[in-house]
Amino acid sequence: MSKKVAKVCKLQFPAGGAKPGPALASAGINMPQFCNAFNDATKDRKGDIVPVIITAYEDKSFDFVLKTTPAATLLKKAAGISKASGSPKAVKAGKISVDQLREIAEYKMPDLNANSVEGAMRIIAGTARNMGIVVEGMEE
Repeated sequence: MSKKVAKVCKLQFPAGGAKPGPALASAGINMPQFCNAFNDATKDRKGDIVPVIITAYEDKSFDFVLKTTPAATLLKKAAGISKASGSPKAVKAGKISVDQLREIAEYKMPDLNANSVEGAMRIIAGTARNMGIVVEGMEE
């Protein structure tokens, strides 16, 4: 017999750095148990932000699914910038190469709605364009 789902939460934590707090309290789960499990599962991804989907059940147990680091974070790291452009059409914040774009797209493939790496690259290129990041070697 399947458990009754009480709540589904989408949160983001630094890899290996989840701490009990108000965001986790709203999920209604055992916070120290989740933090230990999350930190163990993400200790190899230090320095990244890790999105997680937590499914809390009525008996206070939980499951969680780790997602890939957000594309915006990866693009900022690849371009070597701290923040995106406020007006991306007028002010360009940075540049990345097509190879960097492909690398990010391949990493993000499991979480993207794309059938090929080229499709994933177009999705990530759109995110870069909206952030004011120019992809060198790719036509607009």
